[in-house]
This record gives sequence, C-alpha cells and structure tokens, in this order.
Amino acid sequence: MQVIHASDMGMCFGVRDALAATRSVDSPSDVTIHGELVHNPIVSNELSKAGFHQTAEESRHLPILSPIVLITAHGISNKERQRLEKSGKRCLDTTCPLVRKVHDAASELAAEGRLVLLIGKAGHVEDLDCCVVISSLDEVQSYPQHSIGIISQSTMPEALVREVSASIRRLNPKSDIRQIDTVCLPTKQRQSALQDLLSRVQAVVVVGGSNSNNTRRLVQLCETNGTPAFQVERASQLNPDWFREVDTVGLTAGTSTLDETIDEVERSILEIDARRFASP
Repeated sequence: MQVIHASDMGMCFGVRDALAATRSVDSPSDVTIHGELVHNPIVSNELSKAGFHQTAEESRHLPILSPIVLITAHGISNKERQRLEKSGKRCLDTTCPLVRKVHDAASELAAEGRLVLLIGKAGHVEDLDCCVVISSLDEVQSYPQHSIGIISQSTMPEALVREVSASIRRLNPKSDIRQIDTVCLPTKQRQSALQDLLSRVQAVVVVGGSNSNNTRRLVQLCETNGTPAFQVERASQLNPDWFREVDTVGLTAGTSTLDETIDEVERSILEIDARRFASP
C-alpha cells in the first residue's frame, strides 16, 4: 500500500508559537491555560504533566484561581479578556495573529456601523461579541435596514464561505455589503493540498483531535468529494479493516497535530499493510 502525503499538513506556526510560549514558563503551577491550548489531547496531557492548570472549553466562564492566565492560540472575546483583567489576572497571550485578524476585522466593520455576520460554528472560541453567527446556508436571512459586514472563523472551508456569502448577497440585494477574507493561510493551504490529493488516493487518514474544527473540516472535504476519510488522534486508533481494499491512502493532519504523531500513524499504516500481505 502506498501512503501519499498532502503537500501541506500538520501543525501551523500559530500552534508552534503557543507551544513554545509554554516552554518558557518558569512556574507552570502558577498558570491556568484558558481552554485547550490546542485541540489535541496528546498535547493537553503533556501540559498537565508539566504542571499547568487547564480549563475545559465548556467551563471557560468559571473563576480562575492561579495568578496568570494563558490565552490560547484560538483567542478569546473582548468581553472575556475584560473579565480576566478586572479580576486581577496577568494574561500571557498566545493568540495567533491570524485569529486576531478576525477580531480586528469584526471591530473595523462594526465601527463602520455594519451588522457583522460571522460565518462559522456557533459556540466556537473565536465567537465575537459584536457578531451574528451563521453556521449554514439555512441560517442566512434578510437583514433589511442594515449595511452588512461579512467575516468568517479562520478555519472555515473557503467553498462554504463563498456559498454562504453568495446567499447573503442574494437575500440582501439592496444592502451595502463589505466582506473581509479572514480564512487563515495555513487553513487554505491544507484544504487546497488535500483537494489536490483526493484524485490520487482511494481513502484518506486525517490525523487530529476529535474536537478540532479544522480537522473536522478536512474530513468533511473528503466526504464532500466522495472519498472515504478516517479521523484518528493517534496510531492506536487505526483499524486494519479500513484498508482491506485500499492500495493508495492519503495522509493529512489538522493544524494542532504533532509531527511525531503523523509519523507514528504513517508507520502503523505501513505495518498494517505488511501484516496483510504476510498473512497466510
């Protein structure tokens, strides 16, 4: 069985920088990571072993006892940042600059007096205080009496952003509409590389956290194109039955996936193939 890599995959610079910031912390026990630093259970486990406190994504609103709060690569809303500062916390900010671009674009459009529409997943950590979140085409509405600004979460598929944006324009033909492209470059590169890969393989293994939005988007891209996709967080989750009729398998990974995890998954795929042909 041949394993073909997507030309762009795996950990992005924003995640690498966030991880590097944790390594420079002298006293991890004084720091609470506000949500998941990255959507990767392997990394979360390593940070816990190092002594960091971590809040779950769903409990980010709860009081934090440590004196220092590390803001993750995914960023937080202005309202939450103000809550932390008012409680006397010192913030160590590792927000990716491409995520910050989403926040800046929203503020810019809101300052122009526009109703800001954010194309993305409701409840995602990038959700902004000033935005109306649109998760699907079904949620697009007419917004009479409004000029409109359109942005998206940084990890959204470009095709979906185009579809939703076109629908917004169709339903609001008389509105003054301004759109700012906030899909981040690493997301575009990984989705484009996967699109190029799909015609060359029979199935794809996507390596990444089960709660990673950008990893799920890679799986959805495969499914939209009719290519079987198998998402795993680690090599032990691979199922030999997936590859019984497969001669060429693609390999890609979300932007929070460690290089060593990708390597382990590839070795395990090849070991599964070797065992398949070694069987009597």
